[in-house]
Amino acid sequence: MLAEAKELDRSDPLGGFRDRFAIDDRELIYLNGNSLGRMPLAAAERLREAAEDEWACGLSRSWSSRWMELPSRIGAKIARLIGAGEDEVLVADATTVNVYKLALAALSHLSDRSEVVADDSNFPSDVHALEACCRQRGCKLLLAPAHEARGAAPEEIERLLGNRTALLSLAHTAFKSGAVHDMPRLTEAAHRVGALAMWDLSHSVGAVPVNLNGCGADLAVGCCYKYLNGGPGAPAFLFVRRDLQGSLENPIWGWLGSLDPFGFGLGFEAAPGIRRFQVGTPPVLSLAAMEPGVDMILDAGMSRIRGKSTLLSELLRRIWERDLRAHGFDWNSPDDLERRGSHVALKHPEAFRICRALIEIQRVVPDFRAPDNIRFGLSPLSTSFVEVFEATVRLKRVVEGRLYEGISEERTAVT
Repeated sequence: MLAEAKELDRSDPLGGFRDRFAIDDRELIYLNGNSLGRMPLAAAERLREAAEDEWACGLSRSWSSRWMELPSRIGAKIARLIGAGEDEVLVADATTVNVYKLALAALSHLSDRSEVVADDSNFPSDVHALEACCRQRGCKLLLAPAHEARGAAPEEIERLLGNRTALLSLAHTAFKSGAVHDMPRLTEAAHRVGALAMWDLSHSVGAVPVNLNGCGADLAVGCCYKYLNGGPGAPAFLFVRRDLQGSLENPIWGWLGSLDPFGFGLGFEAAPGIRRFQVGTPPVLSLAAMEPGVDMILDAGMSRIRGKSTLLSELLRRIWERDLRAHGFDWNSPDDLERRGSHVALKHPEAFRICRALIEIQRVVPDFRAPDNIRFGLSPLSTSFVEVFEATVRLKRVVEGRLYEGISEERTAVT
């Protein structure tokens, strides 16, 4: 399959984008862009400009000339990636904070309803935020059971929806397995019972096509440091459908979400439109660093990105069938390409130590998710087909040579 991988790289229309990333070690195979994307070279230059020109020289004058518009300007760019209007997306806060804000806004809006529906493949932090909202509002959180590889069946979710449901909240792409929900079907199912639908796009945006307006989604959140390559701890984004913006109340009142921030009045009056969901002062340097990654995704185009993503994961799947299944690895992601995101998981009883051996000995960087999953993030703009093939060669080396036996079973702080 090496010859096939080389040919795929030669014919790859996105191959040139790899040169736009900071790659200092050509022997290191980085397959963890679903957790933290590589740094675009343009991000370093943009950070230098923001720090040396706008901060050091412009000082507070830069708030008016460049900085105050960043949350909405970058939000408008992200909107083009997720099928939303430019005035429907705002960059703000962290993903969990945005889940909390929008979920509590939805529960307050539909105050006569008492249930939230999610599934147990949701990112745990989302579930924690939903539980907190339910506790505050006296509501109940219902979790549909999810198949480990394929995610929750639509029927299982639809079975929980009813006239008490205020909100359906799901991750579009599951963080462990990469299973992708049928967004149009489930959004329509929520609307059929009078509920709102909120989607976490953290493992989709920049890798999996999304059309929020096309399916009538109400709310969405997402992070920017995975496939958008926005940098560690980059701020997140939120989406509120235009016709809902005047009806939903941001539960966290902050000065930049007010009608007149610089009037400094003690009475709070919410700003119109998406800006009412802003709270505090935006993190300018982080925003500056993330914009080049968004620009790069827009330049590449989501159809080409998705095309390469499916080729990468299919190559890995075929290598698993031929070479890795016999070594005790189970495929723990959807078989159906239409329901598979841009990261895949392999199960193994020794997954943690194998993952650490890959990182510490073989210079391959995936990540581990309990209890027994190794995730391989296939970032289309920075990952080559030959890298995927070579990573499996090194993986076989670890299991055939039992190199993981020298690795401690003690869990590291970050896995």
